[in-house]
Amino acid sequence: MALGHHWRNEQRDYGVALDMYAEERRQMICQSLETDGRVTVAELAHRYDVVTETIRRDLDALEASGLLTRVHGGAIAKRASDPEPDLATRLGTNTAAKKRIALAASSFLPKGQLKSVLLDAGSTTLELVPYLDGKDVQIVTNALGIAQAALTISVDRLDLLPGRVRGRTHAAVGVETVRALSRLHPDVAFIGCNGMSEAGFTTPDVDEAAAKTAMVTQASRRIVLADSSKAGLNQLVCFAELSEIDVLVSDTGLSDSYVRLFEDNGIEVVRA
Repeated sequence: MALGHHWRNEQRDYGVALDMYAEERRQMICQSLETDGRVTVAELAHRYDVVTETIRRDLDALEASGLLTRVHGGAIAKRASDPEPDLATRLGTNTAAKKRIALAASSFLPKGQLKSVLLDAGSTTLELVPYLDGKDVQIVTNALGIAQAALTISVDRLDLLPGRVRGRTHAAVGVETVRALSRLHPDVAFIGCNGMSEAGFTTPDVDEAAAKTAMVTQASRRIVLADSSKAGLNQLVCFAELSEIDVLVSDTGLSDSYVRLFEDNGIEVVRA
């Protein structure tokens, strides 16, 4: 009896230790989500040296607590009910991943004399501005924040597109914006999105989608900058089919299955 009692105590203590470790692991998973916006089951299992089923249980428990959203192969940071957070919120979200994306995207900047670069409104495209410093380029943008940032660097020319400025994104949109874009033929366009999946690249607002579609139509090369939290999300309006985009620059949280999806549709995928 004494031996059995001792074994049950050890078993109880071992179970408590496992529960404590699980809680610590789940806290670290949440911290990773705050930094990168997305985690994968395979990567977490390798990091914490546990089987993938253990990680799946962790993610299920965290989702049940309202701390994340489960997606195929992993999880993304819990998104607000509003599918389009304002600019201030986006500027403070997934900043590390966005900086890596911008650095990787800078390798696609056109070379040669007076090339034109179209920068769509967005917190990730904004991170690209410092890499244009000293370049022989003409910047065209529909974003007030990008225009202001470009005024602090050395560029040949800066053009701000006309239109109605949306308070949520600080982007010029509307008929005048689309009309101005229809007269341009930029060498490359760097475009943001709110969702990307087999349905294409999407955004919640009709007017902003119209501007993005015009950018895709008019640019010689179309490059989407989007962190992996956008993968698997479908917003209201599709502004580009997968086949219309040349390059996607995302982060290492983008799953292999999505990489295959995009590559099968002719998109060059870079994970920064």
